[in-house]
Amino acid sequence: MTITGKCLGLGLAALLAGCASAPPAQVEAKLPAQWAHDVQHYAEEEVDVAHGGSVTQLLQWWQQWQDPVLLDLIEAAQQHSPDLASAAARIAQARAAAVGTGAAMQPQLNAQAGVQRVPASTQSIPASMANMVTPSTQLNIGNVGAQLQWELDVFGGLRYADQAAQARLKGAQAQWHQARVSLAADTANQYFAWRACQDNLALVAADAQSRMETERLTGILSQAGFAAPAQWALTQAGTAQAQAQHNEMQAQCTAALKGLSALTALPQTELEQRLQAPVGEQPALRVDSVPAHVLAQRPDVFAAAQAVAAAAGDVGQADAQRYPRISLSANVARAGIQVPRFDLNLYQTTWGVGPLGITLPLWDGGRRKAQVAASQAQYEAAVLQYQAALRNAVREVETALNNLHAARQRQGQIATAVAGFSRAYTAANAKYRAGMGSLLELEDARRNHVQAQQRQIQLEQQTRNAGVALYRALGGGWQMANNATQADQEMVKTGTAQRRAEQKDKQS
Repeated sequence: MTITGKCLGLGLAALLAGCASAPPAQVEAKLPAQWAHDVQHYAEEEVDVAHGGSVTQLLQWWQQWQDPVLLDLIEAAQQHSPDLASAAARIAQARAAAVGTGAAMQPQLNAQAGVQRVPASTQSIPASMANMVTPSTQLNIGNVGAQLQWELDVFGGLRYADQAAQARLKGAQAQWHQARVSLAADTANQYFAWRACQDNLALVAADAQSRMETERLTGILSQAGFAAPAQWALTQAGTAQAQAQHNEMQAQCTAALKGLSALTALPQTELEQRLQAPVGEQPALRVDSVPAHVLAQRPDVFAAAQAVAAAAGDVGQADAQRYPRISLSANVARAGIQVPRFDLNLYQTTWGVGPLGITLPLWDGGRRKAQVAASQAQYEAAVLQYQAALRNAVREVETALNNLHAARQRQGQIATAVAGFSRAYTAANAKYRAGMGSLLELEDARRNHVQAQQRQIQLEQQTRNAGVALYRALGGGWQMANNATQADQEMVKTGTAQRRAEQKDKQS
């Protein structure tokens, strides 16, 4: 290309530099000024966050439950989860892609070297050697050099590609945190389900024991002629029914235990030993009243925002393909010719800059334009998904707050009901044993007492689950500013190594 051609190409590039564009990487979404459900207001600096993206802080949030067993189970689940390992692998893939796009913006330097032995007749011999060699003289020729290639990012295509890759990396990191939060919540829910099953099992066992005692007493009265045989048969049926409920509840507890074992990768025998400690008290959770501040903690919302940024970068990259591409190259080489017969050596260094290449798209059947349209459609879809993620986040927080508030309100009512039915059953049982009450009256009081206790156990589990749902809805307290991805990856590597070692031990 001539000097005039170079100037013309650079002038055309400067003229078109402002043509490539991309939609905004950030979009706005309307959020309510405060939660619809009544919560206590706190200043922004006073808001408790569950954890700042680190494993240690995640466990510190769960310490509020004052239950060491729960902490051990969550930590075990975090170390052995295949979902977390998959999320970490996606981070590694996204990071490699980001490194590749970033490197594409930099000059590429390659080294070259070669050596060959050829007759002098096949080479251009320097004048200083012309009188010393014949056409049949063998020459040793060697060269070493470096070549530089650089694509000038005039229209921002490489920059937009790097922007998209960096956004996808941040999104993958956010999805990793989302997996950790979900795993911790699932482990807690499974643990609380097992605890509730154990409480129900103890209740059913006590009911079966009480019914057996009533059956024994009714049998004595029936044999003495003070009770009808039908009453004895009724107590026998009640005892059998209570024992059947106990067996059914035992099976449910075993299933819950196996589910917890699958989540934590702990053997069932070891898990049963850890579960001997009593359950702790549920803490009073604090919630900020400003949705925008709290929702910023949610990894899924942050990941959706990064998807918008990545889609914007894709549009810019696709749009840049419609304009000229400019590349520059340079090289430097050191060549040597050796004539072994005469022990002669000649060295020469050469270098050059250029060519300056311009690739100008002329006609492609509309392919590049279609790629821009497809990228634009993907961007619009990402914006809609981001807005939907925000609305869903608000809905989940509102629902969790409502469920937690309603569960706490019912606690006092259920406690009053249990106390009342307990007194009624105690009185009916004493009256029946004294021979002044009917069996039907006793069984009715017993049924009301047991049902009230079961509702109380169910309410306790619902309250705990509502607290866990609120934890999940608030994103587990995750914050981008304290993103401890490296620490998380180290934890995953440790867990992966431990699993591999366990598999080797089993195979051996």
